Amino acid sequence: MDQFNNHPLYKRHNIDSAMNSLWEFYRKHFLTLFIASVVMSLVIQYASTLVNMKELSDITDPMILLEKIEGLIVPILGISLINLLFTTILQYYIIFKPIDSQTTFFTSIVKSLKYFIPYLIIMILLAFAGSIAIVLGIFALVVGAFFAMLYVVTIYLFILPVMMVEDANIGSTISRTISLAHRHFWTNIGWVAVFIILMLVISVILSGIILIPFSGSFIRNIFKPGDSAALADVTTKPLFIILSAVVSALTMPLMPIFACILYFNGKAVEDYVQQASQENPPDSKVTVEDLYARPYSDNHPENPDKKVTVDDLYAKPYSDDHPDNPDNEKDLGTD
Repeated sequence: MDQFNNHPLYKRHNIDSAMNSLWEFYRKHFLTLFIASVVMSLVIQYASTLVNMKELSDITDPMILLEKIEGLIVPILGISLINLLFTTILQYYIIFKPIDSQTTFFTSIVKSLKYFIPYLIIMILLAFAGSIAIVLGIFALVVGAFFAMLYVVTIYLFILPVMMVEDANIGSTISRTISLAHRHFWTNIGWVAVFIILMLVISVILSGIILIPFSGSFIRNIFKPGDSAALADVTTKPLFIILSAVVSALTMPLMPIFACILYFNGKAVEDYVQQASQENPPDSKVTVEDLYARPYSDNHPENPDKKVTVDDLYAKPYSDDHPDNPDNEKDLGTD
């Protein structure tokens, strides 16, 4: 665990230092992260084209539409599994590369596999619990649903860093994740909200840029709303797939990096508090008793509760060798 204290993202952050660390890490490892993310995004984009959403736009019968959607569940689950696998690989590389020079992206693929199945199980549990939280949030109107989604995303971001850094099993990962997420709850929620807003803004801008070559198809769809099939064909064109993969590659590493920042910030604060408590043990802390004068002992001369005895009314006799003792014989010298 101590080796992670040298990780560049391990520090007590504020929102400014968190965003600066995010950018510095992203910039330093950009080439490797970008190339790997492009390959991953191409695989995901190509797999997405195999899910034929075009035929759904032509179906008007609700029962047939439900049957078609049921047939797409397996391909969609497959794409989700691929996405989770790529997330696990990226997270492993981001955590271990800065502290282990032997770590490469190819070794990360192999070593991250041990975390994939536990991560998948936790994600299934989180999806179930998150769905309940969001449904309950809907009863509190839009604000409640939005807060529930923020909470679920916050919990999600802690999962892989806890599992990989602390080498925790499924139960320990869940309890530790909830503990870290709740320790600085409002700070974590606020940072996640800021990050999501930034991601949305960046994604909208980049998506608008890649749609410029296909603007003619979108304009025709505005004037001919019924021609939705032509619009769906745009997403299957090789140029659109490549551009979408490039855009996704630009933003894909940001979430694993931010997840590390959240975790290492919580861990650094925890370590700081623990170290401070060791340097200042509880015995040295000021207590309520220290604010008041300690009581005198029973025989203390200034004790106001001390009882006066008869002996205290008379002077104590001198000792035999005391100079003021009148019974003490002195040797007078002669001149």
